[in-house]
Amino acid sequence: MTSPADATIDALRATHDELAAVVRGLSDDELALGSGATDWTVAQVLSHLGSGAEISAATLAASVEGSSPPADGFNQSVWDRWNARSPREQADGFLAADAGLLDRIEALTEDQRRDLQVDLGFLPAPVPVSTYAAMRLNEAAQHSWDVRVALDPDAVIRDDTAALLVDQFAGGLAFLLGFSARADAVPEPALVDLPAVGRALSVTDTAALVAPGEEPTGTFHGSADAVARLMAGRLTAAHTPADVEVTGTPGLDALRQVFPGY
Repeated sequence: MTSPADATIDALRATHDELAAVVRGLSDDELALGSGATDWTVAQVLSHLGSGAEISAATLAASVEGSSPPADGFNQSVWDRWNARSPREQADGFLAADAGLLDRIEALTEDQRRDLQVDLGFLPAPVPVSTYAAMRLNEAAQHSWDVRVALDPDAVIRDDTAALLVDQFAGGLAFLLGFSARADAVPEPALVDLPAVGRALSVTDTAALVAPGEEPTGTFHGSADAVARLMAGRLTAAHTPADVEVTGTPGLDALRQVFPGY
C-alpha cells in the first residue's frame, strides 16, 4: 500500500511535470497575463513558486542534516532576489528551483519518508514528511492552476491530486484549513456533505473536514477539483464549473466567503 508520503511526493512530481510543460512554451506576452491569483501576473506566480521551492529545499536540507532551520531574514532575502528578476528569469528560475526541490524530496529514503520530522520554523513542532510534502503540494497545485487558467479558462486540478489534497486537509493540513477559513462568515453552524470526496465540511467556530453526518445542512455537488479549489479561494464565480451546485445551506456564495483564499 502506498504511504501518504509516497502518494504526496508522486503527486508533486505529476504537478511539476504538468506545469513545467506549460511554462517551457510561454511567450513574454503570456508571462505578463493576469493569473488566477489576485493581482499577480503569470510570471509573479512562477516567482512565488520558485522562491518557495528554494526556501523549502533549504528547510528540508536542515532537517535531513540535523542543523538549525534557515536564520531569520533568509526567506526575505530569497524573495528580494526573485522579485528583482525579469519575468523570463522568474519563469526559467522556477523550472530549475522546483526541479531541484523535487530531486531532494524524491531522494529521501524509505526510512526518512516514514520517520523524518521537518522543522518548518513557524509551527510549534516539526511535522512528518507527509505533511511537509502536502504543504508544498497545496502551494504547487493551486498556483499551477493560477498559471494554467490564464491560458485555459477551463483548467482544473487533476482529480487524483485534488482528492489527495482534501485527504491532507482532513489530516496533517487541518491546521492550515483552520488558519485560512473565516468560519464567522456564516451565521449558524453548518455541516455540508461533500460526496465527491467522501467527507463533510463542518463550520462552527472553525472550519474542518469531518466524516459525513446523518443530517447535513447542505450538500456540495462538485468534483474533487472544485472542493480543493473552494478551500483555497479559487472557486470564483468566473471559474466555477457548470455542474457545481450547493443544495441546502450555506449556499455557494457563503462558502466562498468562508474560504477567501491566499
